[in-house]
Amino acid sequence: MDAFRNIFDNEQKFWLNISQYPNTTVKDIPFLARVLAERYTDVYHYTLDQMGDPRTANWPLMESPIPTVLMVLTYLYVILWMGPRMMANRKPFKLKNVLIIYNGAQVLLSLYMMYEHLASGWLWDYSYKCQPVDYSTSAKAMRMVRLCYVYYFSKLTEFVDTIFFVLRKKDSQVSFLHVYHHSLTPLETWFLVRFIAGGHGTFSNLINNFVHVILYFYYMVAAMGPEYHKYLWWKIHLTHAQLIQFVLVFVHSAQLLWTDCGYPQFMGALLLVHSTIFFILFSNFYYQTFIKPKKPTKPTLKTE
Repeated sequence: MDAFRNIFDNEQKFWLNISQYPNTTVKDIPFLARVLAERYTDVYHYTLDQMGDPRTANWPLMESPIPTVLMVLTYLYVILWMGPRMMANRKPFKLKNVLIIYNGAQVLLSLYMMYEHLASGWLWDYSYKCQPVDYSTSAKAMRMVRLCYVYYFSKLTEFVDTIFFVLRKKDSQVSFLHVYHHSLTPLETWFLVRFIAGGHGTFSNLINNFVHVILYFYYMVAAMGPEYHKYLWWKIHLTHAQLIQFVLVFVHSAQLLWTDCGYPQFMGALLLVHSTIFFILFSNFYYQTFIKPKKPTKPTLKTE
């Protein structure tokens, strides 16, 4: 992954050269815009064509990040603007059976992906200290590549989580944490499949699959009705599992800062930032939900 370092070094030199021209005027803006457009068009094509994984280059949605970006933007438009306005004067949908089936399917999908992560390397010969990406076309390497592709699509299916919240008018569930998570992960997993399908970073996918088995099982039982809610006393432990997930990813990714096995170290740094942000957001959720004292409700007068 030295090519990534070369790009960053070249970008630093480019902007250093640009900064040496302090007498730039408004008349120079069209020229500079054309220079930047040509430069980043070349960088874009070089990055995809020369640095992308050739095994996934022609797979659907992998030739360019643009379709994934458009899907994320459409998702944000639907849940933040169109959906709430459509539901403003409507009663919330019940969706009981749909929710049970959907969450049950997500449990099974997460179980399948967790098994495949273990069988593709993490249970056998993957190093928990530093694991490079196997870019060969061996059966084992391709098994992991296909798994990363399935994992990418699983993040697209999770858009439905928020759509159900909107249709049920569960506005409090459409939090910054929820929207941030669901809009970011498809972009991250697209990059995973296109450039680094396998290796060290897939440990976070494995842990995420394990947590999602528990999470979607919780949602499935909750959707069955109030008579089943007494079995959901372990909600606080679900949040504990989510927090532990980010600690594990942080510790596992930090090893890349002093260990070089060929896996890009800058990805380790990004995973550190990623896990830290999510740990902070989930810690705030934990505090607001389980620790912060509830405000007493004022008694209301009953009128005849």
